Amino acid sequence: MDGSTQLRVARPTNRLAAIVAMYRDGLGLEVIGAFDDHDGFDGVMLGSPGAAYHFEFTHHRGHVVPDAPTQDHLVVFYVLDSAEWEQRCERMVAAGFRQVASYNPYWDRAGRTFEDLDGYRVVIQRGAW
Repeated sequence: MDGSTQLRVARPTNRLAAIVAMYRDGLGLEVIGAFDDHDGFDGVMLGSPGAAYHFEFTHHRGHVVPDAPTQDHLVVFYVLDSAEWEQRCERMVAAGFRQVASYNPYWDRAGRTFEDLDGYRVVIQRGAW
């Protein structure tokens, strides 16, 4: 893999519209693609134009998927600037994420952990990795 490689983090949800709104508003992402009834699947891709990563959330019509399997399934964003970090954390709560204690206490030392409606967690870490 090299610098031209892109990463898609894909996962199913039973709450497609609500999850898309949370991640769009909480992380400041944009809808960069979507599809309806593609072989029974609906989906939305969220990202930042030009970024090497994006999220894809899908829903398989007529199927129910379980919530997050563990509290340690994480997506971690590193934010260097303290003021920007604080603003990002505030946006997460305003978007409907719930701030929770991290399963691994390491993440609470310099960050905050947020849980979405499906039980998946996003860490906003203050500093560089």
